[in-house]
Formats: sequence, C-alpha cells, structure tokens
Amino acid sequence: MSGVLTETVEPGDLKKFEKIYHEQLYKNDVTPKAQFEYAWCLVRSKYPADIQKGIILLEDLYKTHEEGQRDYLYYLAIGTARLKEYTKALNYVRSFLLIEPGNQQVIGLQQTIKKKMEKEGLVGMAMAGGVVLAVGAIVGVGMAIASKVKS
Repeated sequence: MSGVLTETVEPGDLKKFEKIYHEQLYKNDVTPKAQFEYAWCLVRSKYPADIQKGIILLEDLYKTHEEGQRDYLYYLAIGTARLKEYTKALNYVRSFLLIEPGNQQVIGLQQTIKKKMEKEGLVGMAMAGGVVLAVGAIVGVGMAIASKVKS
C-alpha cells in the first residue's frame, strides 16, 4: 500500500489530461471527469506544486460534485499524505470510511499514513534531540572558555 504514496504519473498522461482540462477551461465548460483526471495526475506528480494544485482541484470537486466524493476523498488523502500533511490526510481517510467503513484499500492507506507519521515523528525527535545536544555542547564550551578567561 505504501506504493500508492510513491507512485508517480507518467509525463505523457499528465500532458494528455492537462491539455483536455485546459481546452475545456478555455471554453469555460470543464466537466467533472476532465477536472478529476487532471487532478488525479497532479496528485501523483513528483512536484509538490503540482500535488497542491491537484488537491485544490479535488477539493473543488468534493464541494461541488457529489457523485464522485469517494474518489475525491481517496485522492485528497493521497495528495496530502504525499505533501506530508498526515493529519489532514487521516481526516480525509476518516471521512471516506464514514461513507464506506469496510473499504480495505482505504484502511490500508490509513495504516500506511500512520506508519509514515510514526517513522518521521521518530526521525524528527532524533533530529531535535541532536540539535539540543549540539546547542548544549556549544553553551558548555562557551561557559568553560568564559570561566578560564576570568581566572
């Protein structure tokens, strides 16, 4: 299931759906299908700006197009998790599970997100601990030098 968070879109697919979306946007007549397919590609991009744009398009669809809300929530969860916004991603997962409680794919996504949170939380705490130790060492050395200068 972690592959869904690392899978990237093929550049040809992104260009294809981007072209369709922009053609419809130019005519001021974007279909939910065209907007979803473009957003679906964007949230699978390797570029955070693309992922963010995909999230915006999906959020718009979620608010305005009731028919595909399950899919919108799923890809909103993936997009926000790819941006490391894990709390927001879990909120989307929970919303999905209210609609369809037994969906194994979404339950698997939820577990993957929680594992990433734990892993990155531990790494973050280790880095913070390292910074505290380094600052403590610098302060200690500074105090030692200051006391030698006074003597």
